[in-house]
Amino acid sequence: MANLYTRLAAGFPSAETPFAHLPDGGIVTYGDVGRRSAGFAHQLRAAGVGIGDRVAVQAEKSIDMLMLYLGALRAGAVFLPLNTAYTAGELDYFMRDAEPALFVCDPATLASIEPLAEVAGVPRFATLESLAAQAAGQPGHFDDVARDDKDLAAILYTSGTTGRSKGAMLSHDNLGSNAFMLKDAWRFTGADVLLHALPIFHTHGLFVATNTILAAGASMIFLAKFDARQVLAQLPRATTMMGVPTFYIRLLDDPGFTGDLVAHMRLFVSGSAPLSADIHREFRERTGHAILERYGMTETNMNISNPYDGDRIAGTVGVPLPGVSIRIADPETGAEMPQGEVGVVEISGPNVFQGYWRMPEKTAAEFRDGRFVSGDLGFVDARGYVSLVGRAKDLIISGGYNVYPAEVETALDELPQVHESAVIAVPHRELGEAPVAVIVPREPGFSDAEAIKAGLADQLARYKQPRAILFVDALPKNAMGKVQKALLREEHKDVLG
Repeated sequence: MANLYTRLAAGFPSAETPFAHLPDGGIVTYGDVGRRSAGFAHQLRAAGVGIGDRVAVQAEKSIDMLMLYLGALRAGAVFLPLNTAYTAGELDYFMRDAEPALFVCDPATLASIEPLAEVAGVPRFATLESLAAQAAGQPGHFDDVARDDKDLAAILYTSGTTGRSKGAMLSHDNLGSNAFMLKDAWRFTGADVLLHALPIFHTHGLFVATNTILAAGASMIFLAKFDARQVLAQLPRATTMMGVPTFYIRLLDDPGFTGDLVAHMRLFVSGSAPLSADIHREFRERTGHAILERYGMTETNMNISNPYDGDRIAGTVGVPLPGVSIRIADPETGAEMPQGEVGVVEISGPNVFQGYWRMPEKTAAEFRDGRFVSGDLGFVDARGYVSLVGRAKDLIISGGYNVYPAEVETALDELPQVHESAVIAVPHRELGEAPVAVIVPREPGFSDAEAIKAGLADQLARYKQPRAILFVDALPKNAMGKVQKALLREEHKDVLG
């Protein structure tokens, strides 16, 4: 197979066809995509970025960031997008672990990034603004670097259950096979206009949304972020929308969101976090549209989807996508579970990643008989629909972002006021669920939640920080000394209202 960009570009429509409609009224055409991505590819090469080198980017969402992503593909580099909420401590780890040849940031963060990059040994750093200006002066044609199926296209970091983030290595074929599969499964064509309000440092906004649009030769309304009023204003121009459950909850909270407003829409897709059956039903009653819920992971792209044609069943994530194999197994023995019984979801297919960056032992531990062990628990019903019931690794998905309790607990336990901590998922109307910390203080009677929050401010991204801090004399434990989080979740399930 070919370089992912080469595969996508082979189906691009005419050069004047719109690719992205921007908030300021500007339009980026498919001809612009070819020219601007070529300029970035040339500029990366001029900056000393070689084939297989990592290009790390922490920048606000922009069309230039998308063009840099495509330019990196064309140059044979490995794109490494980073959440804009990551703190200096987290960035230091990513720089040292990934060893990027180039770190790209926003002008506003350059002063803080520059010393970090120098200490971590990153040879080059630049602002996206300056890189884009230089790329604009480069030739508008570039001979794409040939890539094989398993050659890396991107690395996405996902938090580790042990507290250490892992870099999921995604190849050109991992991303390409998924994009073309989703184009067909969700019936995307060149006539579609996607309302894009997702971040692009995440697999959902960057790979699911953008790559699928490029594969279909479609266009999108490219919003900097989700703003309910702006989305309501743009929906009449769109045919499709992808979002996290929080998006749909906020739209339902707005009286301006009516069935008439979206009567023309073809498809609403939800993912990155569980969509409650209540929201699914409320949305359908309000609009007449059944949200298509799907299931994916950073490591595997999209795996399972409710059907485009057929029943979209609330509370399920649907059936395996074409080319993807799903197996429900006993978490301990690996034995396949009978229909209807809960087990861990194991996944195989061309969408499954190449392993964790520089973690061969961790990679080996996460695969069983060639299948990726997701850590998510679920079952398959008589119709073949998969329902997810929990996460074996205690993962919290808050507003579409992954929060691993172990990572937050590690940061908490390093604070001088904390003797012991447990982080649990608590229901939250907008975010689905959110982290809450239950703390045994070092000094009896200590209860200064603000001091704890201040201690975490520079250690964890905002979405990882507990929404509430609770103080207790002791944590409930079983005979083996393991904290009984189920008891904590039940006791504190209403703490966030």
